[in-house]
Amino acid sequence: MTTTTLTLRQLHAWRNAIFVIFALSGVSIASWVARLPAVRDQLGIDTAQVGLLIFAMSAGSVIGLIAAPPIMARIGARAGMVLVLGLVSVGLVGIGLGTDTLVTPAVVAIGLAVFGFGNGAVDVMMNVEGAAAERAIGKTLMPLMHAFFSFGTVAGAGIGALASALSVPVVAHLAVMAVVVLVAAFVAIRFVPKGAEAAELDDTPKKPLRERLADSLGVWRDVRLLAIGIIMLGMAFAEGSANDWLAIAMVDGYDQSNTTGAIAFGVFTVSMTIGRVAGGPVLDRFGRVPVLRGSAGLAVLGLLLFIFAPAPWLAFVGAAFWALGSSLGFPVGMSAAADTPDPQRSAARVSAVAIIGYTAFLVGPPVIGLLGHEFGILHALLLVLVLVLLAGLASPAARERAPRP
Repeated sequence: MTTTTLTLRQLHAWRNAIFVIFALSGVSIASWVARLPAVRDQLGIDTAQVGLLIFAMSAGSVIGLIAAPPIMARIGARAGMVLVLGLVSVGLVGIGLGTDTLVTPAVVAIGLAVFGFGNGAVDVMMNVEGAAAERAIGKTLMPLMHAFFSFGTVAGAGIGALASALSVPVVAHLAVMAVVVLVAAFVAIRFVPKGAEAAELDDTPKKPLRERLADSLGVWRDVRLLAIGIIMLGMAFAEGSANDWLAIAMVDGYDQSNTTGAIAFGVFTVSMTIGRVAGGPVLDRFGRVPVLRGSAGLAVLGLLLFIFAPAPWLAFVGAAFWALGSSLGFPVGMSAAADTPDPQRSAARVSAVAIIGYTAFLVGPPVIGLLGHEFGILHALLLVLVLVLLAGLASPAARERAPRP
């Protein structure tokens, strides 16, 4: 069955299945993060060693981002998503076994590398498939899909917090979550159609490896795609820096309690989710470029308020504007990168901008930390403001290829 023969009901089932895949990715990541303190205590390791464990996951994620296009070219997005979510489940079990059963950091590192690979690869695949569903349905859905990732992180964090409060062993908790992820993936994937591009791949001789590699690398010569990457860089940097430093900046910069810092971060996450839920209709009404420009302006205003607020309550307002302004950059960048008539190039293009975005997520927080050590954490956030401004200037690159009605 190809996407051109799907009924409205089948299209909606396809959309809902991708919502589930996004949520499963969020659930899995939050499940690991929620038990990180318990993993550290059980292994008896210090902060530097925790950093090495996280590096193993990050390295796996980058390799997964790079590997996703050839996996999709070989077996398609539908089978690919089940395969890599299976690796996510294996990784979760490995983390648990290394923590509680074997009590060996090396095993945890291997589990995290497998886990990171699966999540990095599924990120590309679910965004490519989400963009295909978005085009088939004719409505902007990518922001809502990323909102489901946020819903998944909230659910995973809540379950993780409950498991920690009840002193559930890490291995038991993560094993249960691994089963949930795998079973839900198998159920959801039944409603993802086999795309026309996959059918063509079945009947077309595979290109030699050298040609496939050249095709994947060739997207990096696309100036428009690199400009979309600047959008992803600025907005992902803004989101990632807030995840790691907003609460600390509230505490240290405004002399507030840890609880107040946590509340400020809560304001950010809720505002981010609201922005993504509401973003689809706004994008359909005004188009990508005006919305991205307005979003960048709102994020800049929020950052200025947060950095220079004369009173803490204004910093809360700034956190909300910061989140709303940066909420659509990542999903819109993914949609713009996938906006090409060639499905095989779509995967490579999404992989390329995903690498840029995730590099910002990984590199941004340490850079802010180094700058904060020298100049104060609030002043360090001025770098985020500059990158968001650049993202706003690059927004014309995200213009829809098809003329808007």
